[in-house]
Amino acid sequence: MSSMRAVVQHAFGGPDVLRVEEVPRPEPLPTEVLVRVHAAGINPVDWQTRAGHGMAGVLGEPPFIPGWDVSGVVEEIGFGVTTLKPGDEVYGMPWFPRAAGGYAEYVTAPTRQFARKPESISHEQAAAVPLAALTAWQALVDTADVQPGQRVLIHAAAGGVGHLAVQFAKHLGAHVTGTASSGRHDWLKELGADELVDYNTVRFEDAVKDIDVVIDLISVHHDNTSVRSLDVLRPGGLLVAIPVGVSPELQEAAESRGLRTSPFLVEPDGPALTRIAGLIDAGEVSVEVEEVFALDQVAQAHTRGEKGRTRGKLVLRVAS
Repeated sequence: MSSMRAVVQHAFGGPDVLRVEEVPRPEPLPTEVLVRVHAAGINPVDWQTRAGHGMAGVLGEPPFIPGWDVSGVVEEIGFGVTTLKPGDEVYGMPWFPRAAGGYAEYVTAPTRQFARKPESISHEQAAAVPLAALTAWQALVDTADVQPGQRVLIHAAAGGVGHLAVQFAKHLGAHVTGTASSGRHDWLKELGADELVDYNTVRFEDAVKDIDVVIDLISVHHDNTSVRSLDVLRPGGLLVAIPVGVSPELQEAAESRGLRTSPFLVEPDGPALTRIAGLIDAGEVSVEVEEVFALDQVAQAHTRGEKGRTRGKLVLRVAS
């Protein structure tokens, strides 16, 4: 059986539990493709799961290979695959929230959980896209059904999901407000933000009003952001609570004011990734990668990510 290099964790814990090992290479089942991974995106759910939170309840006890975001080249196709062929460059977020094994030289997954990689960007940039972009896209398009002229507030606008959500909301014709530190404001204006609030100096509820949709990427656990966001919504407005969902208390508080809430969890979505690739190649959406790490530097990458304040995304370079 062929082998490959992969990041494996044998216990929950800090970044030091992540080790690069030789493991068996997967084989594609019917309707699946084997993808040689060039780069893997790093997301907050990765280090949360590594520590025993996040999707740990779905993945079960270690050992497992972390990671969901990948960009690479189709190496082999299973029986029945007709939409992709060996040599095609693809990107995707396979299997989420089940284990995908993205921090590895090869992954297998159903072909329709992938899409052709945007031609105008590198594999490192493409690997930064799927989970963050699908989260932003599905929240704005499928959950909130944002329409032209609506007012959207995006918390943590400079992060991986946030900077893409700003651009998607603008593409949809919304008036976009974001919360971010002042050092990120000029960049976010270039991405399309109409208004920005420095959360270090201003309480956003004192500066923002008449919002139709709040994309909450912070949650109630940090400075009560979710509950405070209810103060800025118009009657009938919607709060999409992404990191931890909607507590009974938050739902009750919203309903008492005539407001709506929605929990959210991203899903694999090849067709949406195809649309997103089109926006990237058309120059309407840009992808920010703050730093690229070698696979052997995975513990360092997680340490950097957990410190927060990342501009865009962190990525692992898997293929040399």
